[in-house]
Amino acid sequence: MCGHCGCHGVDSIRELKDEHEALIEEADHVRQALAVDDRPRAVELMRHLVDHLDSHVRREEKGIFTAMREKGEFVEEVDALESEHLHLGAGVEELDPGGRDFHVKVAALFGELEEHIEREDLGIFPASVVTLGAAGWERVEQAHADIPTFLTDRSRT
Repeated sequence: MCGHCGCHGVDSIRELKDEHEALIEEADHVRQALAVDDRPRAVELMRHLVDHLDSHVRREEKGIFTAMREKGEFVEEVDALESEHLHLGAGVEELDPGGRDFHVKVAALFGELEEHIEREDLGIFPASVVTLGAAGWERVEQAHADIPTFLTDRSRT
């Protein structure tokens, strides 16, 4: 976790970053299950991860991404990140838990997810801290109220 920009001082950003850490942890659990050839457990864990990822993506897009777009700041980056959300979603849809290459495709998908998370954590999140005004943060907070965090979901692990 970085600490150089101060974005952890903003509750909504800290929570999104905490969700990122939880998603990476969940991905590691899927990897561990696949490493011991426990495909049923891996599929179960993957289902939870996908549910959490979907919630997280909706919060980002409805909140910080919409606020940045409305502010007219970093719009190309927001568009690129949303495109990556779609690409990741399509990758999940294409997974075949019974397929011989399931573990390879999961590993590739997790690699893309980790790169995406790093771009958000080190790019758009710190940029939002210095860019968004009161109306933008109001939008972000409303999105967080409308789509609660999955971090309190007891079925995470």
